Amino acid sequence: MTARGSRRQSSVPATRLGRLLGLGLAAGELVLGGVAEGVRRLAEGERLGAAQTLLTGSNVRRLARRLARLRGAAMKLGQLLSLEGEEFLPREAAAALAVLRAGAEPMPLAQLHRVLGREYGRGWAARFERFDDEPVAAASIGEVHRARTRDGRELALKIQYPGVARSIDADVDNVAALLRLLDVLPRGADIDALAAEAKRQLRQEADYFAEARFLARYRRLVADEPRLLVPRVHGDLTSARVLAMDYIEGAPLETLAGAPQAVRDAVGALLERLVFRELFEFDVMQTDPNFANYLWDARAGRVALLDFGATVEFAPEFVAGYRAITRAIVRGDRSAVRRHAVEIGYLAADDGEAEARATIEMIMLVCEPLRHRGRYDFAASELAARVRELGFELHFRKGLLRTPPPETMFLHRKLVGAFLLLARIGARVDVRALVAPFLREA
Repeated sequence: MTARGSRRQSSVPATRLGRLLGLGLAAGELVLGGVAEGVRRLAEGERLGAAQTLLTGSNVRRLARRLARLRGAAMKLGQLLSLEGEEFLPREAAAALAVLRAGAEPMPLAQLHRVLGREYGRGWAARFERFDDEPVAAASIGEVHRARTRDGRELALKIQYPGVARSIDADVDNVAALLRLLDVLPRGADIDALAAEAKRQLRQEADYFAEARFLARYRRLVADEPRLLVPRVHGDLTSARVLAMDYIEGAPLETLAGAPQAVRDAVGALLERLVFRELFEFDVMQTDPNFANYLWDARAGRVALLDFGATVEFAPEFVAGYRAITRAIVRGDRSAVRRHAVEIGYLAADDGEAEARATIEMIMLVCEPLRHRGRYDFAASELAARVRELGFELHFRKGLLRTPPPETMFLHRKLVGAFLLLARIGARVDVRALVAPFLREA
């Protein structure tokens, strides 16, 4: 085994009481911070609403630190809120929550070894010629360690934090209570339905046998694309809480920001086309576009796809609805956009003209890359800021936006994350041309 570095570690609270205490402290800090901010602003002659006093940058940074220590569903939901929140959170609050996307602190060594002993049995280390105690990555559900087996296989072992799987329901319920306290979701938000969808997806994400099946499925689905690589699963070392797969060498995808423009554009088009294939061709989508879930192999000119825990299967009618509304968006047919928005659930049939205009305006803005003719410059567009400003105006000031249906939550995460990926690497992509083949009538 290799020695650990000096990276900061923290034990993962594994009991229900410990996790409840952690979220209780988070809520308490949020309220106390909000009270202090409200008093300060009042003394300066400024009156703020409850959400505005709670969602200051310093207050949300404290919340983010608590969620990061808890890991599991609590941290995962914070990551999701940080992406979805681009549309309705104040700028400094969204930036504070974004730190959750950077990764988590690893487990202490003793806790890590207890997990491996429980999954592999006593003497687990004898299975490996080398096991690196220092993780190569640490995220919300688990951390990844490099290992070499006695027969020479180079592996990445994704090891789940203790207590994560059995704490999902309680974590989601407690974070839902925080969302009610913050009152940041658009009007008509069915928090119970959103929580139920989050629980369903997170239970799947904590099931490593399910992720192993999705890994194998994706290897088959992208086998016709030599510029994409999905690692193989090693079943003899995979359990419900440890996923063993090929270790893949590569650089963080963000390093492409320094590559020639032609390379960045080609990779951006590759990733954007993959999104369309997932939605319109595969009927299954990996919905966690965290930067750490991609690696760039410059020598081979290909992208490795690493994490398939947050994978969603789409029903045919779901896909048909998005194909129809995408056709209407590309054509600029606002009446058809409204009709399909009602079918999907972005609008209700009895919503008034003001609500319909606001929803269509938001849809058309968010889908700007689809409507653009020629290459869309993701880094230069400032679309995220414009969407945030419009969402804040339509939700907080006018109350005109509905919460999207729960079943769209993870699709939205992929679409927002894919945009951020392409902006980060500075890609210019003809999105309209890429999507066109997927919109043709059968």
